[in-house]
Amino acid sequence: MVSQLLATQLLVGAAALYVLVKSAEVAVSRALALATHYDVPDVVIGMTVLAIGTSLPEIASHVIASAGILAGTLDYEVASATVLGGNMGSSTVQQTLLVGLFLVGFGRLEVTRQFLRANYLPMLAGFVVTLVLLADGVVSRVDGALLLLAYLGYTRYSLGRRERRLRLPGEESRDVRRDLVVTVGALLAILASSYVVLSVVELVVDRLALGGSMVGVVTLGLASALPELSTVVDAVRRRAPNVALGTLVGSNVVNPLVGIGLGGIISGYAVPVSVVRWDLPFKLVVGVGLLVVLLRREPHELSRHDGALLVVAYFAFVVGRLLLFAGQ
Repeated sequence: MVSQLLATQLLVGAAALYVLVKSAEVAVSRALALATHYDVPDVVIGMTVLAIGTSLPEIASHVIASAGILAGTLDYEVASATVLGGNMGSSTVQQTLLVGLFLVGFGRLEVTRQFLRANYLPMLAGFVVTLVLLADGVVSRVDGALLLLAYLGYTRYSLGRRERRLRLPGEESRDVRRDLVVTVGALLAILASSYVVLSVVELVVDRLALGGSMVGVVTLGLASALPELSTVVDAVRRRAPNVALGTLVGSNVVNPLVGIGLGGIISGYAVPVSVVRWDLPFKLVVGVGLLVVLLRREPHELSRHDGALLVVAYFAFVVGRLLLFAGQ
């Protein structure tokens, strides 16, 4: 009876994850169509609709988890571990696995110094800021505010330094009212499915005595990165590498600064040890290592071989976390 109940809960959670991901894809697609219709500059779309839109599952999960913590419907420790683990898992998927698969699929790619200054270095700085603020094991409301301020600073800095034409995916909206309704409906579906996923994860963690953070990494972490995957696939098909790389790097800034920042302001979090001792240091080491490789090459190029190494790095991240912090 218990196993049947658990299986039912897992099926409900899987269905909610599917709705979460598909709703995010629909919201981003329709928002892109609306932005194109109103002739919003490409650089602004890249910083908002693509960077924030593709991170909607992570952001929504943080908002719903924090609201549940405040209302007392979600356990503080479990909900904190789940969304923080999901956040780290998703951003690591993007930074390693998706960038790696993109490079393997696209081939050799030259990275400009402008991109490194406007996008890549701020991403590394975001990792450092997040690690410093989370090092004490708690995300306070002050920490959340500082993370959001850091994102606003990044946005202001990057807007003036991005490529002016990014060949963004998507077509212009042909029915503004319909697309607006669909976008709002998709956003509501994201919030509802996020609540269901978090509730199911809490039950699974309680029944199986698993670490909420690890469950978040392998469920929310992987599922939440699927909107970025669809953007990458579309960018490879359109031969628009700057869109793919910019979206992945931008999402790696949005996830910790906006997701954790909003959650911190609403309720605060208890930070699992694994996030501070493994997730963020791993991301920082891989990020700095790739930067060193790029700077030692002239021109600054990435190859399929580099992509394969990044894919290996993702699996090293998961295996290391399982071995060292499975119960976290």
